[in-house]
Amino acid sequence: MDRPADISCDALVVGGGAAGIAAAIELRGAGLRVELAEQRPALGGAYYRQPARTAEMQAGSRRAKRWSRLEEQLRRAAVTPRLRHVFLGVDTDGFALLDDREAGRVRTVRTRAVIVATGAVERVLPRPGWELDGVMTAGGVQMLIKETGEAPRGDLLIAGSGPLTVALAADLARLGRPPVAVVEAGDPLAHPLAALRLAAFPELVAEATAHLARMRAGGTPWLRGSRLASITREDGRLVATVEDRAGAARRLRVDTVALHDGIRPNDFGLPSMARGEPFVLRAGDCREALGVGAAEADGRAAAREAAALLAGTAPQRDTPEVSRQRRAQALLAALFKPVRDDGGLATLPDETVLCRCEGRTVGQLRQMLTEPDPVGPREIKLNGRFGMGSCQGRFCADNVQALIAAARPGTETGPLSRDRWPARPVLIAALAAQEEAREE
Repeated sequence: MDRPADISCDALVVGGGAAGIAAAIELRGAGLRVELAEQRPALGGAYYRQPARTAEMQAGSRRAKRWSRLEEQLRRAAVTPRLRHVFLGVDTDGFALLDDREAGRVRTVRTRAVIVATGAVERVLPRPGWELDGVMTAGGVQMLIKETGEAPRGDLLIAGSGPLTVALAADLARLGRPPVAVVEAGDPLAHPLAALRLAAFPELVAEATAHLARMRAGGTPWLRGSRLASITREDGRLVATVEDRAGAARRLRVDTVALHDGIRPNDFGLPSMARGEPFVLRAGDCREALGVGAAEADGRAAAREAAALLAGTAPQRDTPEVSRQRRAQALLAALFKPVRDDGGLATLPDETVLCRCEGRTVGQLRQMLTEPDPVGPREIKLNGRFGMGSCQGRFCADNVQALIAAARPGTETGPLSRDRWPARPVLIAALAAQEEAREE
């Protein structure tokens, strides 16, 4: 028996960032009925995160101009986004499911195509003390600045690797709150040939130059070729032990530590689905983390691919801008490659917390891996509680697998968590409300 749907459309776009908005605009331009779902109260995603009333997006900035253009195009396309709607997946009857957080119920969507554009997530490697209060991600600090125009109080240290650390330092300097230091595992200045190749990307060069100039004007040391070895708490403050490339250590007393070790696609829990209806495509940083320019271009390309599939014609995907940004990101990865090979996760002390949600440590995982009867990823998750917390492994699954691989070289292991729907947790009350509405 056919079930009635709450919403019907040709294409459902999940995610209100650059890729999702661009996809919705392109689909609407092709004459398709489009629904755009965003889990937050406002569109924008990470890059275009909308400020609260107490703050404003920098008028005249490149980011503000690009956002105004996208916003106007979406308005002209007459696409009204469904805000505070969390995508749960596609059920066995082929309905896409949206958790309407405003109404407190799950809504069913009858659609022929789903474009998932959920962006990227920050990578943070475990370190001794990274679970302490006052330790944040660099992206989290950046979102706080974008939303409120304010930074965490007190002294702040940025540590990890990648261009975002410099961008955050520049943002803090602009607010008159320059960080104590930026601890960078790589040394971009040690690769002049790779830096010269960046000349093919003048927008990146201009952005990097402006960030470095602002960071330098704020007096922030850029500790290249260094690593944050550990974090402890003493007398109510955080003490960060930083080692330089020669292994010499210094201790920095701060109030907040912002960690960042790169980004990766936010595709956690999204299974690869066979082409059928609805077929599921990924777009933007959710497919390949290449930055906002590539995300917008890929969103439009994903929409064209969806339109072609709906029309029964051969789809095409890659675009010149995506390929160009792929080359740029490869150059940046080479520039920021860590200087020291310190053995990575395999050298972490046993007491290091690996799964922050459940408080499970590296030593507890190692103990499981040395038991006489070999345990697999499923036992490690269910019995060891790794990846069983509220994030369901979003922040620890990759690190757990890396440690398993280090302990069992040459042995293939499956993923800690199977890709499955729902992609996000949902309240039982919301599912019950859906059933009640269906019975009425």
